[in-house]
Amino acid sequence: MQYVCLVYGEERLLHELTAEQGRKLDADSLAYDRVLEQQGKLIIAQALQPVRTSKTVRRRKGKQLVTDGPFAETKEQLLGFVMVEAADLDEALAIAGGIPLAELGTVEVRAVYDIPGS
Repeated sequence: MQYVCLVYGEERLLHELTAEQGRKLDADSLAYDRVLEQQGKLIIAQALQPVRTSKTVRRRKGKQLVTDGPFAETKEQLLGFVMVEAADLDEALAIAGGIPLAELGTVEVRAVYDIPGS
């Protein structure tokens, strides 16, 4: 079954890291991705650009509305995601627990919904 691990954290904490700490976090994240890939678990992993670059799109009554930034004001922002293949939720949770950013933020684990008939 496929799961998406949504990685949330406070962007300001990332900006507060020293250059060396930032490089270590990046290296640790890439190393973990390689481990998952070697195990045949990794589908895709991506970090996201800062939330200030994001746009929110809604369509209401046929009109598209585009606004700056995230939809809701929250303390934590979506920083990235890791999509994995796991036998079950327990395995997906174990994988999520190994994501290096889990030490700075939160990782939400959700199963991918299979649309009937697709």
